[in-house]
Amino acid sequence: MNEIREREVERKLHLLAESFQNVLYEEDTVFMENMKTKSLVSEDIRKYQFWEWTQGVGLFGFWKYYDLYCDEKYLNILEEYYSRQFKIGLPAKNVNTVTPLLALSYYAQVADKKEYMDVCEEWAEWIFKEFPRTEEGGFQHITSDSLNEQEIWDDTLFMTVLFLANMGCILERQDYKEEAIYQFLLHVKYLSDPKTGLWYHGWTFKERNNFAGAFWGRGNSWITAAIPELIGMGICSPEVEKYLVGILKNQVDALVHLQDKCGMWHTVVDDKDSYLEASATAGFAYGILRGINLGILDESYVKTAEKALDAILDCITEEGTVSQVSYGTPMGRESKEFYKQIPLQSMPYGQALAILFLMEWQNREKQNRKGTKQ
Repeated sequence: MNEIREREVERKLHLLAESFQNVLYEEDTVFMENMKTKSLVSEDIRKYQFWEWTQGVGLFGFWKYYDLYCDEKYLNILEEYYSRQFKIGLPAKNVNTVTPLLALSYYAQVADKKEYMDVCEEWAEWIFKEFPRTEEGGFQHITSDSLNEQEIWDDTLFMTVLFLANMGCILERQDYKEEAIYQFLLHVKYLSDPKTGLWYHGWTFKERNNFAGAFWGRGNSWITAAIPELIGMGICSPEVEKYLVGILKNQVDALVHLQDKCGMWHTVVDDKDSYLEASATAGFAYGILRGINLGILDESYVKTAEKALDAILDCITEEGTVSQVSYGTPMGRESKEFYKQIPLQSMPYGQALAILFLMEWQNREKQNRKGTKQ
């Protein structure tokens, strides 16, 4: 049975990779129409068309896929994308437009692309010195169309802070690393709920509350994925790592009990009346397995991740797209019902989180086989 499942994982991973380029360049007409009237910067909005967090998360997953298989074809897809976007021109800097740089920072280093690394260095320095801040020095969740004054969101850690941390590793900049760690700790302070272990979508220093108080699924999954990614970079002191592992474990303990019997999680994770959602499910399962494979989460959580595997495999169509993915989700400011109204749509981050999950499952299987041989 394991061999059958493993072959299916391999097949679905291949479908995702082969279709990724098409998903990467899918037109988001809703976003582009919104940008015509709400863009914060007066410039050619085509710069934002395929350079946003939706593509950025996708590119990170795709980079990891290339890194695992080292197929030149996939490296060429990355080169074609970045070359195309650099010719168009990069958009104004904000939380979401930083996201494509996470994959670029890895790619530029491996491919020895000075032009790309120069841009990564420029943006990292801007984040460190000029990023709009909230009280206590938090990264204000400024996006392409909204200032979100004095607001921190859980998305920021994955979209921006991981890039700064990785640039700290590449450039051996301790100040970058320390700033990234501080942002994680500050977001824990205001977004992690000590009672449930789950994370709120955001916090406003103006009103001093967590908006609608929703435990949004994909927002929580950014945390499940981001904490192991940060710890995997090896930049945390033992004390900080212990603290963040405790935060992650508290969240995962809550997720174990909130997982639907089909293996998925709801888009509002503690609300069974909200729809089941694939990107959050893949993100949770990925983060859990990544934590286990890093040795920071206990083996007992494997069952939770594996319950999600068949559900995600079922969500991957023969065309290589992931169904049951919620569209980009702004802050639910007044009601948790807001999250239930977000439509379902194929998106690059759905592809990426599924790729990350399936690859991490493969990594675990390979580790198990090595252990058996020994």
